[in-house]
Amino acid sequence: MEAIKLAGLEPASVFGYFEKLCTMPHGSGNTKIISDYLVSFAKEQNIPYIQDELNNVILFAPASTGYEDHEPVIIQGHMDMVCEKDADCPINFETDGLDITHDGSYVFAKGTTLGGDDGIAVAYALAIIADKSIPHPPLEVIITVDEETGMYGAAGIDLSQLRGKKLLNIDSEEEGVFTVACAGGARANITLPVSRHAVYGPCVKLVVENLAGGHSGVEIDKGRANANKVMGEFLSEVKKLMPLCLTGLEGGSKDNAIPRSCTATLVAMGMEIERINGVAEALQNKIRAEYNEPDAVVYADNVDALGGNALPTQITDKVIGLLCGAPNGIQAMCADMPGLVQTSLNLGVAKLDKEAFSMTFSVRSSVNGEKTELLERLGKLAGMYDASYESKGHYPAWEYKADSVLRDVMVNEYKAMFSAEPSVVSIHAGLECGLLGEKIEGLDAVSIGPEMHDIHTSRERLGIASTARMWEFIKAVLKSL
Repeated sequence: MEAIKLAGLEPASVFGYFEKLCTMPHGSGNTKIISDYLVSFAKEQNIPYIQDELNNVILFAPASTGYEDHEPVIIQGHMDMVCEKDADCPINFETDGLDITHDGSYVFAKGTTLGGDDGIAVAYALAIIADKSIPHPPLEVIITVDEETGMYGAAGIDLSQLRGKKLLNIDSEEEGVFTVACAGGARANITLPVSRHAVYGPCVKLVVENLAGGHSGVEIDKGRANANKVMGEFLSEVKKLMPLCLTGLEGGSKDNAIPRSCTATLVAMGMEIERINGVAEALQNKIRAEYNEPDAVVYADNVDALGGNALPTQITDKVIGLLCGAPNGIQAMCADMPGLVQTSLNLGVAKLDKEAFSMTFSVRSSVNGEKTELLERLGKLAGMYDASYESKGHYPAWEYKADSVLRDVMVNEYKAMFSAEPSVVSIHAGLECGLLGEKIEGLDAVSIGPEMHDIHTSRERLGIASTARMWEFIKAVLKSL
């Protein structure tokens, strides 16, 4: 396979398959095309496969010569990606592929997320299967769907036909870091029914934008500002100056991405735009200083309208109360592992439509009791404002395995190849290993990956040299198993 935009990059087969994947839309919930592609790949390779009703795919590759009597090894990743883009990007994630390129050091997509999380896992797996010269045991390749929105593919997949007990998950973003445990989590939703009526008065738009954002698990410890929470504070401060009625609000697009922007529109009685922009300037300075967000922008602008179909002040107050009252960010740190976040949540999406105001959270914890308590807090918050509440997409924590043959082999291979000790860690982000471990008794799993930066944002990039090094490392591990 010859790449077009990534031609000349090594390993050519890996980048070739990665580029092919990037030509197909594959956001969470929109995985049929890429799932069918994986099936066509299996047919071309003449290997058994399973494609389930969720679009999960399992590929079964026979052992290379001399490895026929070895135990199968599972390679695992997910086919879906987080779809984030810049405001001026014309790409339609439902129908379009990505506009990828590279600068010699990194592969990235113009104006959008790259989907290296987790297209690189799929590319590695396909390249291994297609190259008959690579020595390896029998392979069972699990490619799941909808990992980014709640690990629904891993939760629903049937693994009863698998024989492997060693799982190499390729869904991490730091070279030389072996993840061996992770937090559990859930998705929570608060929904407030709203009514509207005609309100006459000056209209204004409030804007919070250019925040850093990032992954709500991996980067929650960075203390970055959440645009939805900032907007809650913005509205609360404006409300102190004048009565207001909301007509619209939209911030963030994914529960597991820290929102970078939020926009609200409202009818303000007795509005003076200068006074509102005074509030905006003070808030902007605060966010830049307290959250280390030097590029943060907060402002207000007149809207060319007088009045609109707005929420009554009482319901507007409830929306503001929910935004301001919602917990967000780190809730507890791990006492046994300094620097590791134990419990957190992210208010990823806030949206006011015609009939309801909704908030969506990603909740994570390595302590089940703390996760339950935090979800209950959200339920109580909803009840205070006559809103409904639900939680779903629960996934278990992946617990540390003291006796791990796979981890030992990988550590030894890494030291032999790179003359360095890898970091063996637990992370606060969610990985599918916990769910898969519930389905495969005695599962021995390790998660690795090449260098990636700013995943879940339009600044996402994949290290070229790191991709090559991890390719050689994965091949060495398979040869040793």
